[in-house]
Amino acid sequence: MELRKLQEYMYRLYYERDSKRGLFATFAWFVEEVGEMAEALLKDGNVEEEIADVLAWLLSVANLVGVDVEEAVKKKYGDPDA
Repeated sequence: MELRKLQEYMYRLYYERDSKRGLFATFAWFVEEVGEMAEALLKDGNVEEEIADVLAWLLSVANLVGVDVEEAVKKKYGDPDA
């Protein structure tokens, strides 16, 4: 799965709901998911599921602020396909 396609998928699924919730509240959900991931890491929980949740919420935040995450990663770290 390509990162851009995943971001577009999250947009289709959640953008309307995220927009109604607002940026700050959506970011707060993202932070909560990071906390759940930390707890999973510390307590031998379902890390895989929490990582997926963190990524999904990060993409939701990116959608709300108009950031193409794939392009942002390429600018910051380079293009692995180049």
